Formats: sequence, C-alpha cells, structure tokens
Amino acid sequence: MRLKEALSVLSKSSPYAVSTERSATNQNILDDVKSFLYIQMPIEAAVNKVISSFGANDKKILFLCGSSGDGKSELLTKAKVNFGARVKFHLDATHSFDPHGTAIQTLDKVFNEFEASSTPLVVGINAGMLGNYAEEGQNQLIRSKISKYLKNKNTQDGTAIFINFEDYPKFEIGEDGYKCDFAKKILERITQQDNNIIRQLVEKEKLQQNDPLTLRLIANFELLSLPSVQKVIIDLLFKARLMRDQFLTARALLDFVHELLLGEGYLFDNLFAGGDNELANKIENFDPAHLRTKEVDRFILAYDLGLPDEEFDIFKNALDQLGITNIETGAQYLRLFYLLKYDDFANNYHRKFTNDFSESLIESYISIYQLHRAYSGDSKQKNSLKEFYRDTLISAIRTYINRNAPKLGKKFFLLSDFGDYQIAAPAELSMDSKSIAASSPASSATFNAHLKLQDKKFKLPININLLSLLININNGYRPNKHDKNSVILLDELAAEIVQQAKAAKEIIITGVDGKYHLELDDEDIMVSEG
Repeated sequence: MRLKEALSVLSKSSPYAVSTERSATNQNILDDVKSFLYIQMPIEAAVNKVISSFGANDKKILFLCGSSGDGKSELLTKAKVNFGARVKFHLDATHSFDPHGTAIQTLDKVFNEFEASSTPLVVGINAGMLGNYAEEGQNQLIRSKISKYLKNKNTQDGTAIFINFEDYPKFEIGEDGYKCDFAKKILERITQQDNNIIRQLVEKEKLQQNDPLTLRLIANFELLSLPSVQKVIIDLLFKARLMRDQFLTARALLDFVHELLLGEGYLFDNLFAGGDNELANKIENFDPAHLRTKEVDRFILAYDLGLPDEEFDIFKNALDQLGITNIETGAQYLRLFYLLKYDDFANNYHRKFTNDFSESLIESYISIYQLHRAYSGDSKQKNSLKEFYRDTLISAIRTYINRNAPKLGKKFFLLSDFGDYQIAAPAELSMDSKSIAASSPASSATFNAHLKLQDKKFKLPININLLSLLININNGYRPNKHDKNSVILLDELAAEIVQQAKAAKEIIITGVDGKYHLELDDEDIMVSEG
C-alpha cells in the first residue's frame, strides 16, 4: 500500500471517517491504520465507567451527547464490542431504520422498546437532535427527562444519565498556560518514530525513486514530525478557538491533518490555504504573509527586488535538509519562518521575525483568565487583577461611555448629551473581588469580569475579541460596525452603569457658557460654578 492511500483514512470524505460495525473478516490495512490512530480521551473512560456499572436488568439509559464529528460513533462502536452482550446500543440518533421514516420516529421505537424491556440502553445523539426530540418525540417519559436535562443540565436522575462532549473541552487553560492533549496526542501518534504503520510506509517511499508529489508529501510528513511545528499548529487551533469560536472535533482535526500533508503545496502553505475544512477555513485568517510590520515589509520588498542577502542565502541552501525545494514567493518564506518559529534551523535567519510573530494578545488573555480562574484573594493576585481592571477594563468602559465628552476626566461618567450641554455624574466603578472569588470560568474561550458601583454589581463576559477591543479603545480606537458582537456586550454594560450612576447625589452640567456643579444636600440642591 502507498503512503497516500494509507493517509486517506484521515480524510472526512473517507468511508472510515464515520465508524460502522465491520466483521473481522472484512478488516484490512486501512482498518489497522484507523485503529492505530485512535486516541482514548477522558470522556471514553467516563462512558465506560457508567456502562460497566449497568446491571443486565437495570432500567437505565445513557445519552452520549455532542456535535457532529466529535467521535460519538467511534467511542460507542468500541464500547459495544465490550458491553454489547448485556446492553443495547443505538449508535447514531440521526439515522432511521426505515427509509420512509424519520430519525425521530426511529428514536420513538428505540425508546418504546427500552420501556418494554429490562435491558439498559446507550444512545449516541447530537445536541440538535436532543432538542428536537424534546419538542417532537412521542415517548413522554424520555421527552421529560431530556427537557429537564436541557433546562438545568442535571446529568442524571434515577434512570437517565447524560454525558456531553461539551463538558470535556479540548482546550484547557491551567497554571502553566493552555493545553490541548487531544490534538497533541493525535499529532504525536501520526508521526511517532516506533511502532508506526504510517512511518513505515514513509520509509518505504523514501527508498523508491519517487515523483515530485510524493517527495513533497514526505517533506510535509517530516515537517509535521517536528515537535516545534506541532506546537505551532496547536497554537493556531487554540487561536481559532479563541478568536473565531471554532470548536475542535476529531473528524475535523484528522481531515485538517490530511490537508496539511496532501494539500497542493508544502505544509506551511497548506496550513493557511483555507478550503472546505472548517479548521483550515478559520486558520486562513491568521496567515503571517498578511502581516504588515517594518521587518516583514522590508523582507518582501527585498525579495521581490532580488536584493542580495547573504544570511538569507545560507538559510535557503539549508532547506534541502527538510526536503524543501522550489519556493517561489516571499509570502511562502514568511509562512515557513512562522512554522519554524520555535525551532533552531540553519543560521536561524527566521528568528529575525520572532517579534512580528508574537502572540501578545493571546498571552495577555491567558494571564488574565488564569487570575480569574484561580483567584483566592492573595495580595499578589489581587494587585495584578486590579491593574487589569483599572488600566484596561474600567479605563476602556469610561472612555467608551464618555466618547462624546473626552474632557470629563476619570471621575465622571456621561449620563446625557443635549446638543451643546452634557450631564455627567461621579461614579467609582471598581473590581468586585468577592464575586470573582465565587465564580470560575466554564470554558477556556471566555471568563466573567465582575465590577461594582455602590451596591450594584455587574458581570461582563470577556472573550479574546472583546479584550482586544478594550485594549484598542484605550489606545484611541473608535469601535465600528466590524466590532458588532463585542460592542453589543459593551453597550449593555454601559447602559447598566449609566443607569446606576444616575442615582448619584451630585452631577455636573457642561455647556458653551461654562461648567456647573449640582449637589444634593439634604433636600436642597447646591449649585456652584466651575
């Protein structure tokens, strides 16, 4: 078997992309490749623990919930081999037994049989189908259990147990930064040195007189084998999760790796080529060739003009070590520099662009997220968080609310604007440390910032895009229609803060004829000018 054929197992268009039950007599080398690539994750251990606890006559049902492509069928196909003798399995709730029937009708039949029997049941079901059955299903008992779960996320009552892929996130932010064990293990498994059926085929291909396409495939595989390159790829997947709200599923990741290896170019070009893979489509937006910095522009200009650069020539000549030839554009070199940014290679010419490739926004997000996630009131933590709240969050909120009154200063918030006159009130908006200590982020993609004004508390969900907007506002940026999603959150919070600020006992009125300070003193209003 050729390497290209073996790697076809990774493609979402492959018949192996979705697990089906195959008899042992129908197994072939592609089945062996797929089995080799399988990675057991924590959710599988949780599923197996629940199923193994079922007695043969237990009247219990397990729902394995998730989205399309996350690996439900794969996981349950394996579980059925181990537990199928005493537990009934319905692997995919989107399928119908009857070509003229619907998936809902099939589920009705499965659930009715479950009620009439004494055998436990395991169902793999998409989140959307779960909601559909709660609305349209005929089995009232199961409908009520699903509705209850969807409403309060209670994962079990006496009979029904729900395990959801959403509760086992692929990305996690801990004390040492973020991690993605799933993607890391997949990339390591595909490229491991020993006991690797794929690498054996690579070595076999190397011994033959190969065509340019196969030589490029081998070069791509060797690039992917570098731990530093794997780190860059995982960084980009995390960036897509944070900035483009892109979830990572098993099927999408394997198809993405297929495109990296077998796309039309070298891996560094395939990485940013886009296409119909959902991950590649989002990562395309992060193409380093689109950067506009002094160092990048200087390189592109020099390359296009063919200006001599001895250090660059040394770097280019060393690319044969990686099996890379015939790079034609400066943009391609920039992508290669980016791919190798964590690696020492040749004379390290690519390290000139380290600062241009830095991810300071992501680093800031992780740092602030960690402070919220692990907040205990420690003085060092508190001081670090106060700095973020004072210099970034509250400063940006005040600047945004006062965008039509930039001279109000730090003490006041604009309440109303009447042509030539503006009304403002003092407001000591501050960090609510007690609320921070009492909450913890549920996802790596967002955390809640907590503020207080007098006795009023505020909560603002912050993702990396909103954090970017806050930083930009402090740097003089004026939000526009392209910031729509982040601005909506800011607008809602601003309206609440302004409403609370109206309860202040003093206001100022500024206009063309001066500034007036009004203060409530008992039942009298004291007015002063200036």
